[in-house]
Parts: sequence; C-alpha cells; structure tokens
Amino acid sequence: MKKIKWSYVYLVLVFALLYAPIFYLIFYSFNDGGTMNRFTGFTWDNYLSVFEDTRLLIIVLDTFMLAFLSSLLATLIGTFGAMAIYYTPKRKSRALLLGLNNILLVSPDVIIGASFLIFFTMVGAVIRGFSLGFFSVLLSHIAFSIPIVVLMVMPKLQEMNDSMIDAARDLGANNLQVIKNIVLPFLSPGIIAGYFMAFTYSLDDFAVTFFVTGNGFSTLSVEIYSRARQGISLEINALSTLVFLFSMVLVVGYYFISKDDTSKRSRKRDVEVAPLR
Repeated sequence: MKKIKWSYVYLVLVFALLYAPIFYLIFYSFNDGGTMNRFTGFTWDNYLSVFEDTRLLIIVLDTFMLAFLSSLLATLIGTFGAMAIYYTPKRKSRALLLGLNNILLVSPDVIIGASFLIFFTMVGAVIRGFSLGFFSVLLSHIAFSIPIVVLMVMPKLQEMNDSMIDAARDLGANNLQVIKNIVLPFLSPGIIAGYFMAFTYSLDDFAVTFFVTGNGFSTLSVEIYSRARQGISLEINALSTLVFLFSMVLVVGYYFISKDDTSKRSRKRDVEVAPLR
C-alpha cells in the first residue's frame, strides 16, 4: 500500500477552501429561485439580466478599459523605473529606491486610497474644473501598479549578464539600440508578468477606487459592492461568474505566452551555442 503524501492532502484542502466559495457562487448563478438558500431549478435568466442591464455593461467596459490602460502605462513606467533603479551607481541610493518602492506594496489600500483622495481634493482646489472620476481613478491605478511592475522586472535585470551590454557597446551600439535589442528582449518575461499582475490588481481593486471614484464614474468592484448592500441578487452571481471565466482565460493566455517566449529563447540560445560545439 502506497503511503499517503500529506503534502498533496494539504494542497487539496487549501484549494478546496479557496475554490469552494467560487463554485458555490457559480452554482447558484443558474438558480431560478432568486435566492442562494435553495436550488429550485436551472435557468439562464440571471445571465440574460446582466446583458440587458445597459448601465452595468457600460461599467464593465469602463472597468476593462481602465484596467488595460492603467496596466499598459504602469508597465511602461515601471519597466524603465526598474532599469533606473538597477543602474543607479550608488548602492545605498539603489537600496533606498527599492525600499520606497516596496513600502507601497505593503501599505494598506485604505491608507493609499485616503492619501489619493486628499491629493486629488487639493488638486481640485487649485485646478478649477478638476473632479473625481475616470482620470483620478486612472492615475491612482497607475500609481499603485508601478511598484508591482518594478517587482516583476527587477529579478530579470539581476539575472541579465551585463557583459552582453558591454559587448554591444564595443560593437558600436548606442543607448537606444542596447535597450531595444538587448535589454527589453531579455526582460520580456518580467514585463509580461508585470503587465498581467497590474491588470489583475486594477481589475479587482476596490479600496483605492472607492475613495477616488466620482459620482459620474464607477468600476465593477464598486458597483458589485453597492448592489450587494441592497440585498442578494443572482445577477451579481452571474456577473461574477463571467469575470471569473475571463480571469481564467487571462491566466491560460499568460501561460501560453510565457511558454512560447521561453521556447523561443531556448531555440535562440541553442542556435548561438551550436557553432561552439
């Protein structure tokens, strides 16, 4: 009789604990009873209600547009920010910059949200016409996503062999060519990971968004919270199920993108090493 590997049992229990509420929510999204107390019959009406709710669809589109745009800009800024930190000549200055970046990662979202609210209130007092809305939420999401991208890109910078850059410079490459042809291709796995992490954080953020959103703009997390306070609605279950499925698609897409990038890098390395054998 084979011995039971308790590590597997532990993993099964952990994943069951994490996914049981999600599957419970998905199961009752098909209930025609209107409550989550008892399953009375199968129906698609809750999903049809989601697609018939024009306001909710607009909020979903705004949320995804916000996530795509904020993660794109945060990835761009965070990538070059990580490079700036890594190539800072003084060790103490580099450690200080990394420490400041990591502080934002561990700071409570409530504190960050309140800080942004105070900042945008001061900006509104100085700039006439400025108010909380899409722009304030976008800036906030970019700001709290940048440290995530830096954290994803920094390990790839530390893995990179600086002799490649020295060799490129010896061959006459300028700074732009070094960054374009050597640094960025090597950092691509970290950049992709940073983008997907920033997108995920932006998509499901509630605390910071709750502070900086205005009366004319809302995101999916804030809208679900507002509707949940009014009572149980299986339309929320249906919407949450669709978002969960979209997240699964993103995870699968990231897996194949990372796998393809790794295989390309492996083939390229084999081609470079082949003449030396």
